[in-house]
Amino acid sequence: MQEFKVIKETPELVIELSGEIDSGNADELYENFINHYNTPSNVVFECGKVEFIDSTTLGTFVKILKHVRSEGFTLKIAGLIPRLKKLFVICSLDSIMEIE
Repeated sequence: MQEFKVIKETPELVIELSGEIDSGNADELYENFINHYNTPSNVVFECGKVEFIDSTTLGTFVKILKHVRSEGFTLKIAGLIPRLKKLFVICSLDSIMEIE
């Protein structure tokens, strides 16, 4: 992952991601999220600058979703380039989280 940047913390946590997220750095994504999720809220990942994700990354987003939902909040993935959005749809993740 090239960058994990908190854009806004209230009323929802908005995080901008960029670069490539794969099995080599998906744990780092989760750790960064946990370190910044201080106040339970809805979460938005702005992914317009993400160039690549793999199945490990999809699993990490599901793990984050479970954490956020356990607090009663939602997760949204926004700005995906078409081929990455298609990956979320093919894996039916659009049925459990909002893909914008």
